Amino acid sequence: MRIDVRESVLNRNEALAAENRRVFHRDGVRVLNVLSSPGSGKTALLERTLCELRGEMRMAVVVGDLATENDAMRLRRSGAPAVQITTGDICHLEAQMVARACEQLDLAAIDLLFIENVGNLVCPCSYDLGEDFRVVLLSVTEGEDKPLKYPTMFKSADVVVLTKTDIAEAVGFDRASALDAIRRIAPQATVLEISSRSGAGMDAWYDALRRSCAAQMWGART
Repeated sequence: MRIDVRESVLNRNEALAAENRRVFHRDGVRVLNVLSSPGSGKTALLERTLCELRGEMRMAVVVGDLATENDAMRLRRSGAPAVQITTGDICHLEAQMVARACEQLDLAAIDLLFIENVGNLVCPCSYDLGEDFRVVLLSVTEGEDKPLKYPTMFKSADVVVLTKTDIAEAVGFDRASALDAIRRIAPQATVLEISSRSGAGMDAWYDALRRSCAAQMWGART
């Protein structure tokens, strides 16, 4: 019975995600679902991105957290719209939540929508939100074997972003082992290495975003 209930929930979510995607495409919005463990640097990456590209792209964010509106408040300081979803005890975002949040946005005035998912490497990978691309972050502080421990999440990634590279040496990060793990589990993914604090690698991230908006990178989901 539990399997039947889960399948029913996922099937309903898939239908709602398809409707989200139809609406996003109708309004010309590219959507990135950004996923990771807690503390891997999702908000820091988005904060710098929103500030540095605000004169070039029209961007907005939907933020998912179990509690507080802290991240959305932080991101709004960039001038970009940010809508907070507080999930309570739910460890992931669902398509219906995103649809309701987007009612607060003028989608026709947005080129690029980031969905900052709840920090979790398990539950969110099963839920399509209507995104075009799925971005998974891996911090150098988390350990090189995360892709091997959480393969389903990384297998679903269109791009994997290694974050906090400015402290890689200090924490003894083994870059070669991490890249090997990513390639073994997610050979389809584009890999970027960045530091939101120092700015290292951010130009490559921005170029990827520009190409995604032009539908030239990471074949969009259908």
